Amino acid sequence: MSAQPRTASIEAALAHALRLLDAQPALAAEQAHEILAAAPGHPGAELLLGMAANAQGDFARAEAILDPLSRGQPRSAKTWLELARARIGAGRRVEAMPCLERAVALQPGLSGAWLALADLRFAAGDEDGADAAYLQHVRHSAHDPELLAAADALARGELPDAETRLRARLARQPFDVAALRMLAELAARLGRNEEAALLLEHALERAPGFDAARRNYAAVLNRGNRHAEALAEIDALLERAPGDPPLRNMRAVVLGKLGDFDGAIATYEAVLARTPEQWQVWLGYGHALKTANRTDDAVAAYRRAIALKPGFGGAWWSLANLKTVRFDAADIEAMRAQLRRGDLDDDARLHFEFALGKALEDAGEDADAFAHYARGNALRRRQLPYDAALGRERTRRAIRTYTRAFFAERAGAGCPAPDPIFVVGMPRAGSTLIEQILSSHPQVEGTMELPSLIAITRELRQREGNPETTSYHDVLAGLDRAELAALGEDYLRRAQAHRREGRPLFIDKMPNNFAHVGLIHAILPNAKIVDARRHPLACCFSNFKQHFARGQAFSYGLADMGGYYADYVALMAHFDEVLPGRVHRVIYEDMVADTEAQVRALLAYCGLDFDERCLRFFENRRAVRTASSEQVRRPIYREGVDQWRRFAPWLGPLEEALGPVLERYPAVPPPEELPARR
Repeated sequence: MSAQPRTASIEAALAHALRLLDAQPALAAEQAHEILAAAPGHPGAELLLGMAANAQGDFARAEAILDPLSRGQPRSAKTWLELARARIGAGRRVEAMPCLERAVALQPGLSGAWLALADLRFAAGDEDGADAAYLQHVRHSAHDPELLAAADALARGELPDAETRLRARLARQPFDVAALRMLAELAARLGRNEEAALLLEHALERAPGFDAARRNYAAVLNRGNRHAEALAEIDALLERAPGDPPLRNMRAVVLGKLGDFDGAIATYEAVLARTPEQWQVWLGYGHALKTANRTDDAVAAYRRAIALKPGFGGAWWSLANLKTVRFDAADIEAMRAQLRRGDLDDDARLHFEFALGKALEDAGEDADAFAHYARGNALRRRQLPYDAALGRERTRRAIRTYTRAFFAERAGAGCPAPDPIFVVGMPRAGSTLIEQILSSHPQVEGTMELPSLIAITRELRQREGNPETTSYHDVLAGLDRAELAALGEDYLRRAQAHRREGRPLFIDKMPNNFAHVGLIHAILPNAKIVDARRHPLACCFSNFKQHFARGQAFSYGLADMGGYYADYVALMAHFDEVLPGRVHRVIYEDMVADTEAQVRALLAYCGLDFDERCLRFFENRRAVRTASSEQVRRPIYREGVDQWRRFAPWLGPLEEALGPVLERYPAVPPPEELPARR
């Protein structure tokens, strides 16, 4: 046999053995022995034999093979890497480090050697050296076949495959910061925000200079409503890249969520001064201007975003969502033209449907307006499914848990602070109006729809280790008095970041907190709870017309909405029975009909003296962050009370789902007539 075919045969045998190495290292070793029998001293076969010994955990044998090989092949980076792995496996880390340093000096692109070196430096307390090595690993891992395969699966949306690959990698190399970051991205895509944050914390603990992971961490913190922490991470990144437009844009978004609208606006303006063509930034700028009561400037910003990208449905909807803008014929035709496009994605399309529905409603074209609202809701429902049966069962579970006996056993428990005023109820029921009235009192600060209470419910579910199936009500029932008080104090700590004016009371205007009245009373027994209620058809149709930025999955179908409203009424009726007088109810129509009497009763419930400024709430220039922001900057007007009647011909599914709740409004049907009470 000539030398060339013999060499090709050996190389093929080596390649085959390498493929066996991970799953069947013993067979790989047998193949290496066969090659060495045919070609004694072959360096590739010797290296393979040492790798197989490492894979089988026989580190003494691996070193016996690899140590002489490294002297005979001093320029083989992979040999030095495997020798280091043998010494690490044998517990001789100090001796392994120079082997790894030699490996990366010979072959800087050897990402596995950088990772092993980083781990050794971190364990030795050399944090700066570890950070540098981890960053080299990240830099060169772009060529790592395992990570490339996982990245490809992520890009194709094949998340189970990507997760399997990444978890297998981390089982072998638990501190692979590149793999940790990729798994965090996957977790975030699946809505596992807490897991994503934890993975990124592990990566940044070892590689604090891993800026890409820190960006991801800031985004995850922001998504998890940990805004102050997100801001700290963004500012750390901006110290190294002060002109980075996406980072500055993220900073503006977070500042807005923290209530610093002057800071947010200034940051947006700095970004737009450098990159004025960024249509997405014009949208965020418009949102900040709207909230800060600069409505004309907000309209101009939204219009600028549209001029830059006419197909930007989000900007059109933002104009419509001001509730005060009237679209002209040219605007209506422009939106219709966009909807005729075949390449418009669903997200843009649903924004146009809602915006055009609003434009046509204002123009008096009710049938066409309803058709567009219905199409927008159908598109959104495909994105955000809703399980009505699960929602009703949650209501029933709360009713079963929070009995008179439950509260009697816990009398005097919880945190005694009286600071919060919770304004709860259905969205679009007048909660922003109540907030504006109360925040016009010098003793009360308006904040926003705080996520704090919902975060506490999520963490309670996680205590049982199975947050998807655990009811937090069951967890709460098992807590002692000290734990209930601690939860109340935790809520106040979370809310503190949003309290800027030093007033003794503050408002948490998260409507959906009606589902958590039992929790509120258990952990904050002296907090006030105000239930904002509006005519079922007016309230539900207003929700149907509204495209919410997030959540409110019940609102994209008329029947689901009616069922949700009925469940809300049932739950609040239950708390009226077991905690008489605990919740103060404000009927929107009564507030419109006799504002002063309702305001006086509301202030008396909150333990506040009457103040004339509460009647002139529309003069309050505070920032308002909800869809009703422009409406509460005007005196109360009656026209909106009966506006739903124009659409009555199409509301049959809603009326049927509401049943006796509609028939008896504003009274409440007896328990046997409420589905969630049966």
